[in-house]
Amino acid sequence: MIPLFGLFFYLSAERTLTERRERIDLTISTNAQALGKPLWDFDIDSARKVAAAIAAGNEIEAVHVRDSSGSIAISISTTGTKHDVEPRRISTPIYYPSVDGDKYVGTLEIEVDNGGLMSTIGSRDINFMFIFVFAVAIVFLAAVIANRVIVIRPLLRLTDAVISTRRSGYRQRVNWHSRDEMGLLAENFNEMQSELAHEESALKAAHAMVQAVYNKTPAMLYMIDADGRIAAVSDYWMFATGYSREEVTGRHFTEFLARGATWDISSKIGHAPSSEPNGATVKFQCADGRIIDVLIRETPMGETTGPTSVLCVMTDVTELKEAETRNHLQAITDHLTGLLNRQGFEAALDGKIMDADKRGHEVACLFVDLDRFKWINDNMGHAAGDEVLKEVVSRASQQLRPTDIIARLGGDEFAILISAPEAEAIARGISERIKATFAAPFTPDGASVTLSASIGIALYPHHATCAAELLQKSDLAMYARKRNGKNGTEVFNDSIADTARERAELERYINEALENDWFDAWLQPICDLKTGQPTNFEALMRLRHPAHGILPPAKIIAVAEENGTIEAIGNVILKKAVDYLTRISRIPGLEAACMSINFSPLQLNADLLARMSDILMKSGVQPARIALEITEAVLMRNNPEINMVLRGLRDCGMSIALDDFGTGYSSLSYLHRFPVNIVKVDRSFVAALHPDSAVERDKPYLLVQGINTIAQHLKCKVVAEGIETPSQREILKDMGIQYGQGYLFSRPLSIDDIEQLYNPTGERLAELV
Repeated sequence: MIPLFGLFFYLSAERTLTERRERIDLTISTNAQALGKPLWDFDIDSARKVAAAIAAGNEIEAVHVRDSSGSIAISISTTGTKHDVEPRRISTPIYYPSVDGDKYVGTLEIEVDNGGLMSTIGSRDINFMFIFVFAVAIVFLAAVIANRVIVIRPLLRLTDAVISTRRSGYRQRVNWHSRDEMGLLAENFNEMQSELAHEESALKAAHAMVQAVYNKTPAMLYMIDADGRIAAVSDYWMFATGYSREEVTGRHFTEFLARGATWDISSKIGHAPSSEPNGATVKFQCADGRIIDVLIRETPMGETTGPTSVLCVMTDVTELKEAETRNHLQAITDHLTGLLNRQGFEAALDGKIMDADKRGHEVACLFVDLDRFKWINDNMGHAAGDEVLKEVVSRASQQLRPTDIIARLGGDEFAILISAPEAEAIARGISERIKATFAAPFTPDGASVTLSASIGIALYPHHATCAAELLQKSDLAMYARKRNGKNGTEVFNDSIADTARERAELERYINEALENDWFDAWLQPICDLKTGQPTNFEALMRLRHPAHGILPPAKIIAVAEENGTIEAIGNVILKKAVDYLTRISRIPGLEAACMSINFSPLQLNADLLARMSDILMKSGVQPARIALEITEAVLMRNNPEINMVLRGLRDCGMSIALDDFGTGYSSLSYLHRFPVNIVKVDRSFVAALHPDSAVERDKPYLLVQGINTIAQHLKCKVVAEGIETPSQREILKDMGIQYGQGYLFSRPLSIDDIEQLYNPTGERLAELV
């Protein structure tokens, strides 16, 4: 207010001073013109009157008039100075306008008050200033009173409400009602208090619910601080572990782990929560001393409870771990014998090799396969076979050292691991002792059964560089023992590897032949021994390789039967044999010729009858012109499905031929039990027929004659195989055998050669023989 008043006063004084100066300037200029004529005329009286009139002004303190010649000098002063300051002098020249122009006639000089702003203040100004100050004081007092009533009181009440809320914790409201801004402020404050009270109530309820969920959730929840100490635990955590909240709060979590167990949470502290909580399984010691397996999942809580807190969920997985252990043992253990299975054996083999590398030892792997065990399963049942297997394990285990490992790889195959500085000698000794245990017969279900074992041995690191190779080469050595007569031990060598490579090569040739149609059916005539004319043809498998020519069929068949491709090969030969029969039927004299086709046991499945019927229907060949040749190995399976298939084929009109008759274990019973139409005498009996030596001939002669007699009584045709000399043909013809085949009549030939071999009358061309 004072600066405003000072500014007002300054502007007012400045305006007065300005008006005063303008008034003095006007006075001096006007009177200077009035003094022109008196001074020109030297009229002193008139000049004095004009000077007296000028001196009568309020601001004028003295007036001095002088002419230019120095004759007139008039000075008039007022009754004393008005201020204690030196007056200000103002002078101006006096001119008289004569005929010759303005003439300088003298000088007018006045003295005026020089008091500044204060000299401008008069009584009226003082009165005005007093009135102004009084008005300002009244306004200020009114403003103070109004501020106290309208602003201060409601603000004080608002302050009291805030302080009371802070002290008591309850939301206090302001009791103030008015229609002005303060009333609006109080109303909004009260609404805010109500909303905050509602939100606090909701937060308390939510907190209570979260706390209840935290404590009542059937999961062991706890929190860990930055130092790894337990900050909080749920009620269920205490119930499950047996500890109280006071016992655990503030203690390091690792104090409750079992001896030797470790748990590091440093990697979780200070990190933001992730979508996948960290977790691991450790052993935890409960209050009663129990050790349980717990799965702990940890989630950093940096966004909510601070950057160093970790929320943890602890789950008792003891039963699950025990179940996993049981499942693992079951997964690596053979349920029948209790030995390791293949999976467990492979893991143990890896461990043995690692240990042998550290100790500088050798590892011997013995691959044991039981001979004729399949016969027990097929003829005595799987229960008897299981009993024999357990007895074999019991006997073999007694021959092993405590550090040796024995496993059942599957079926009747076992493997033994031996680790020693000189493992081969120990392996041979154990192998001989195991073979000796088979000298005593086995007695499943009271029956006496004799078995033997074929054992293959491979050594690490001499024969193999890894576990898989060691097992593979011991397996190859076992199969080499099988091929060499079974019931013995074979140590792996390079020749076995060569045989394995040859077998792998044959497998590759078989697969390529199936893909590129390299398999063909070659035909060997079956002739009437009296006339020498062909009546039937036997279809024989041949693989014609584009680079290696005709491959040995016996080796091809052996490999194909082992790897399961024999069925696909047989299907190819079957279709081609039927197609070739239609071509042979066009040769005069061979219109009724039949075709004998060799079948593998794998081909004798339930859909063979439908497949055969489809092929014959498309080719137009009658079923009666087809003979299926099977070996005793097929019948030895004693498979009801095979017997059903054979009977179904015979009922359709096809013939069943029993090949290589007389070389099996119980051939005569097969003639009675199975639907056999044709008996083929094995070539070994025919080759023994020599007319030059009656002593050598007697036994084979009697055997062949007996086979022929029995077969004819059972209404079976007899075909002699392997006839190579005219004398053999004559002997067989004299016995009453009607049909035969062999090199004496023809080697197996391709269909093209067959078509060229016989002339239009069906006779053989000599030049092609």
